[in-house]
Amino acid sequence: MRLLALSDLHVGFGVNRAALAEIDPHPDDWLILAGDLGETGDHMRHVLDTLGPKFARLIWVPGNHELWTSREDGELLGGEAKYQHLVALCRARGVLTPEDPYPLWIGEGGPHRIAPMFLLFDYSMRPDDVAIADAVRWAADGGIIASDEFRLDPAPHQNLPAWCAARLAYTQARLAAEPRMPTILINHWPLREELIYLPRVPRYTPWCGTRATHDWHRRFDARVVVTGHLHTRRTDWIDGVRFEEVSLGYPRHWRQELGINQHLRTILPEPEASEPAPERHVGRRP
Repeated sequence: MRLLALSDLHVGFGVNRAALAEIDPHPDDWLILAGDLGETGDHMRHVLDTLGPKFARLIWVPGNHELWTSREDGELLGGEAKYQHLVALCRARGVLTPEDPYPLWIGEGGPHRIAPMFLLFDYSMRPDDVAIADAVRWAADGGIIASDEFRLDPAPHQNLPAWCAARLAYTQARLAAEPRMPTILINHWPLREELIYLPRVPRYTPWCGTRATHDWHRRFDARVVVTGHLHTRRTDWIDGVRFEEVSLGYPRHWRQELGINQHLRTILPEPEASEPAPERHVGRRP
């Protein structure tokens, strides 16, 4: 019984959608889906209906792409309404979401509390000499304008930072109320600024999370933190905590010759450091 993870499936791309069907059955294992499965409810249904029968349990957190405004059942949905629509799709299939009770992992490497989180971003991941109010302009000066600025609706919140603040408060209160034990924290966006590795688009950082989670791995007893979003698969160690970026990514971002099964990341039990997974970067082990 293993805990596996994968994110950023982006099944709107035909190559990725076809690869999804090639994932081998893992009837005893749980699979974390760390966001950006696609852009629409139909994309979500396809992923969950394809993978649900192959795993003992699926755990999902949203990414920015899932939250983009789209037409769902004849109605244009964005913001909280789109998120709740996706949560309902998951619950109808027995898939755990950030709105459900945190499950206890008692398989290999356990016990651990698994905490799927939905935290968004607030433009605070930017250089110290750039004001938050100027972060989007700073990125644009470097040729970066994120689609989230046009396709991600914060309604009913005033803006995206306000939605992020609400999610932070909600999630922090839930985590603080849990009995103390080792946790697996899951979020689409990275929790710490130094984990953002984007050599080709270095000014994309304002859309990469929030500095408010900088110490959450310590505050909430994390043993592993699982994220996606960056399309740069890697493993890092900070304060003795393993941080796993588990993206598949757009077709150009993953090694199709290896097959999609080689891109499933083992979260628990802890992989042997001497046998790194394909494309794994191991940094700063304790």
